[in-house]
Amino acid sequence: MRQAATTLVIETSGAGLVEVTVPIRRWVAGQGLETGLLTVFCRHTSASLTIQENADPDVQADLLRFFRRLVPETQSLYDHTAEGPDDMPAHIRSALTGVSLSIPVMDGAPALGTWQGVYLFEHRARPHRREIVLHLFGE
Repeated sequence: MRQAATTLVIETSGAGLVEVTVPIRRWVAGQGLETGLLTVFCRHTSASLTIQENADPDVQADLLRFFRRLVPETQSLYDHTAEGPDDMPAHIRSALTGVSLSIPVMDGAPALGTWQGVYLFEHRARPHRREIVLHLFGE
């Protein structure tokens, strides 16, 4: 068994989903492992990861609108408000969606479905520089 790890740096433009499937696939392919398990980990508490449809951009727009309704940016609802009205809602959205994914690797590639893509879900309103750690274990 072998292991490999790297960090991807993703620049966001504010709240929304940023697809990171291509750089993940590229990195996995370069490791020379045929079978294994890929862990994708977001090193932040106000952004998260999700696997979603990557064929229709309406899916990402609908998800963003849904989470804005589910977790409103109303400061009177929260004690943690020092970093602005979007900070605590971003933490809650991140807790709901998660910061880690496990993806099987088969035939040297992540075993994603036809319409599945891996997304960094930015929950803050302003642009951020986010880090995603990839760890691959396999043979």
